Amino acid sequence: MRLRTEPTPGVLRGTHHAVRLRDVTKRHGKGERAVLALDRVSADIPSGTFTAVMGPSGSGKSTFLHCAAGLDRPTSGAVVLGTTELSGLKEAALTRLRRRRTGFVFQAFNLVPALTVEQNITLPLRLERRRPDREWLREIVTRAGLGDRLGHVPGELSGGQQQRVAIARALVTRPEVVFADEPTGALDPETARDVLTLLRQAVTDLHQTVVMVTHDPVAAEYADSAVFLAGGRIVTGLDAPTADRVAATMAGLRRAAA
Repeated sequence: MRLRTEPTPGVLRGTHHAVRLRDVTKRHGKGERAVLALDRVSADIPSGTFTAVMGPSGSGKSTFLHCAAGLDRPTSGAVVLGTTELSGLKEAALTRLRRRRTGFVFQAFNLVPALTVEQNITLPLRLERRRPDREWLREIVTRAGLGDRLGHVPGELSGGQQQRVAIARALVTRPEVVFADEPTGALDPETARDVLTLLRQAVTDLHQTVVMVTHDPVAAEYADSAVFLAGGRIVTGLDAPTADRVAATMAGLRRAAA
């Protein structure tokens, strides 16, 4: 990974980009109590890659994800999904864009308890009044290992199965980017490996783009690259991250912040 040397560092180099952030600043609150969550962050996420976003608590990694995904609007700067600049979109248009062009996976699964597995997976399509592509649905259901669970409701599934439903739901619209916020945070290590393998396969086999916030060095090993934030800025990055290199980088960031 090469980082720019200009005052706004942190661009991930690539020919085609799924998401671009340009000098993105995000402040929470106003006046003396305002908190600067992101400070002039610029980054390019190449299409068809798996990027881990990491940093100490309070570094801005979740805010980075939320701004990149259009879940939160930056105070200043620009976020571009494909060729669409998000700041000019009204809320209704931004909601449609998120439904049609992005997928989301959260730590808490966010499934609808009363719906079956199949209904949860196809919910984004139903909200858009679109029929599922049955071949694509079979593909992602098979890869997620959910073929014998389609009639079950979330309460009848394990945590790992529920997260695989959430990943299948994120993939069903063939999004340009899947954003995952601590997707293994509530799972045991063995189940977490299964979920991370599914995300890795989504990139390698299905040519998706995944951006994942995580605090876990082992989880970062599944990514093509890792980006590290501290104090609301991208400070460094790793290509082909290993758990040891990620852990050492995180330890250095914590020492610098102490």
